[in-house]
Amino acid sequence: MASDPTAGARSILVPVDGSPASLDAVLLACTIARKNKGKVYAVHVIEVRRSLPLDAELTDEAAAGEEVLTRAERAAAEADFKIEGELLQAREAGHAIVDEAMERGVDLILLGAEHKAPLGEYQMGRLTQYVLRAAPCSVWLWRHPVRE
Repeated sequence: MASDPTAGARSILVPVDGSPASLDAVLLACTIARKNKGKVYAVHVIEVRRSLPLDAELTDEAAAGEEVLTRAERAAAEADFKIEGELLQAREAGHAIVDEAMERGVDLILLGAEHKAPLGEYQMGRLTQYVLRAAPCSVWLWRHPVRE
């Protein structure tokens, strides 16, 4: 009998962008963390254009990011689980996610991805590819089915 692949996931990082897939990833992370008596960290990354300083005050983007984190926290609360949300600013979201995973020492990054097929077939975005390649921990990809 195979061992439970979720057993080692006590701390889980979930990047959230407000998409249904990222919010479903939060719920899946809560289910796993509850079973393992663990923690879930939701992060939303604001990508800062190179023409601006990294610590630029991006009021509109910050407000939108806080709303995304609030929706993630609300979804977790409905599943009777408390998560920790954080808003980050970085040049590249993928780098920020990997850095945050290293800083927190998480066991798992759970990425929610919408199905996108701009050229007729599914294409993985730059962020997902980077996280899969560079993460120091397990990475799970939660992709929604194709919508007609």
